[in-house]
Amino acid sequence: MKLSDGLQKLKPSICLFVFYMISFVAMTMAVQGVDISIVYAVWSGIGTILVAIIGVFLFHEYLSIVKVISLLCIVVGVLGINLANVFF
Repeated sequence: MKLSDGLQKLKPSICLFVFYMISFVAMTMAVQGVDISIVYAVWSGIGTILVAIIGVFLFHEYLSIVKVISLLCIVVGVLGINLANVFF
């Protein structure tokens, strides 16, 4: 999104829509075999972590200890949701 400059640049804007469509199609396919709560938690958790990693490496965003701890909390939360179905 950042590279599209508010959808003003054509190539990044097209990539944005293509990757969002791929993401939604993959999520729709995943929902057919897995509970929606797990699919959405994994999808949003992985998305958040990937965007944070891209921000650090591609856009040179500052990575603080608070951000790292927060991302770890997201990972633990997604794992907790997945494990809740196994044990309960």
